[in-house]
Amino acid sequence: MTSATIVPSSRRHKRREELAKALFLAPAAIFIALYFGYPIVKNVVMSFQEYNTRTFFTGEAPWVALDNYATVVKSQLFWPAMRNTALFTLGSIVGQFIIGMGLALFFQRRFPLSGFLRAMLLLPWLLPLIVGSASWRSILDQDGGVLNTVLRAFGLDGVPWLTSPDVALIAVILVNIWVGVPFNVTLLYGGLQEIPTELYEAGSLDGATGWKAFWHITVPNLRPVISVVLVLGVVYTLKVLDIILGLTDGGPANATQTIAVRSYQTSFIDFDFGIGAAYSNILIVISLVFAAIYLRTNRKAVDE
Repeated sequence: MTSATIVPSSRRHKRREELAKALFLAPAAIFIALYFGYPIVKNVVMSFQEYNTRTFFTGEAPWVALDNYATVVKSQLFWPAMRNTALFTLGSIVGQFIIGMGLALFFQRRFPLSGFLRAMLLLPWLLPLIVGSASWRSILDQDGGVLNTVLRAFGLDGVPWLTSPDVALIAVILVNIWVGVPFNVTLLYGGLQEIPTELYEAGSLDGATGWKAFWHITVPNLRPVISVVLVLGVVYTLKVLDIILGLTDGGPANATQTIAVRSYQTSFIDFDFGIGAAYSNILIVISLVFAAIYLRTNRKAVDE
């Protein structure tokens, strides 16, 4: 067999391999294009159109360029919603991380029923968000809620958790912390298991115990996991909708309005889909910034 015959044969074999790879990737590519790519493109296009209920009858959606975005920015609820989104995200992330880290360190110690308790800790994560928010709405009810009943039993006044503009956002943040703690515990606990015990043994010889061991051994070795947990937490929290709708529906007095809630209410209550799409695109841009941070952080974590 001559070299001239071997070269075309190897080329055909390589082409078959490339074709096989393409065929394996095709279903995933089609799925992503249909269920992720098309909705995003459609949403972007809608944000530049006057898209409302009339469009469904006439089939016409006039092009309005940046008018929808101008309407969003000029809205009296836009900046309060941005502030609430920032406060809701910051409060949730800080609370989830601190409690999650504490519980991860606690479960790192061996004790009876630790596995069972870790499994039970996943319950808030497994429940549908609308079910969890409905349960918490009952617990936080001002008149007959369990929490206020306990407070009154200790001689304290009941708190209008969901009806006071000054307290409602705090209540929503607390519920979201409850939902997000299992996610933080799971990732942080897994990261703690990867830290060699020899490091702690060597550190104890140099007097690095307790808090010193935590700051000089645990935190540096857990930094890649911490970065991923925080960035993913921000991306997930920015789009939270179910909890707020189930607890306060954006009230009272718009005290719990966020960009996600504004997008939902504008689209599916006011039926102004163009402006609702503009709200959601602003949220997508914010999420993309943190998603880019996550991808960069995750790449560094893999390299390390």
